[in-house]
Amino acid sequence: MDPGVIKSYLPLYRDALLLTLRIGWQGVLLAFIIGFLCVTAIRFKVPVVRVIVKGYIELFRNTPLLVQLFFLYFALPKIGIRLSPEFCGSLGLGLLGGAYMAETFRSGLDNIPVIQQESAESLGMNRLQAFRYVILPQAVASSVPGFLANTIFLLKETSVFSTISLMDLMFTAKDLIGMYAKTIECLTLLVVFYLIMLLPVSILGSFVERRLRHAEYGD
Repeated sequence: MDPGVIKSYLPLYRDALLLTLRIGWQGVLLAFIIGFLCVTAIRFKVPVVRVIVKGYIELFRNTPLLVQLFFLYFALPKIGIRLSPEFCGSLGLGLLGGAYMAETFRSGLDNIPVIQQESAESLGMNRLQAFRYVILPQAVASSVPGFLANTIFLLKETSVFSTISLMDLMFTAKDLIGMYAKTIECLTLLVVFYLIMLLPVSILGSFVERRLRHAEYGD
């Protein structure tokens, strides 16, 4: 282990971390949006769209992100659609995550007793108002652990971005190992920087989950 080598590589890993974080969180945000839209279409039984959404969820939950990225980055140009590597990374992560977030949303909604909907409608709310003001807030609160688990999962999945020429953490580590054969130093930095990226999310998730549990059941 050469501390001098580690110090000289730090700027490269810092830049790779910033890129990974930017693409990763763009993908996570897109996943939340897609997941919410999908579960809304299923919840309100939108004709045709509901069937398409269910097909989308099954397709993206049962294929690897690597295959999806290859399709976006290498296959789409064959039909004239060219996307930048960064956009492919965010879109691929968002599409994969959207399928998982939709199932998490659905699980949260299924946990809400039917009487909540009926009670809201008996107070004069229409179906959309009951969903927005009564059902959705409770479903989101109960789904927080699932959302955080999916977020960590998606951020870890950024490790495959190197396959589409993105200078992320994994690409940087492999590139430096290939050029200078400093395997231990490079892999140590890789582990440390992934911890820097993921550990705060994990700690925050545990804190939020405890707070929600205490709010529901008391201390």
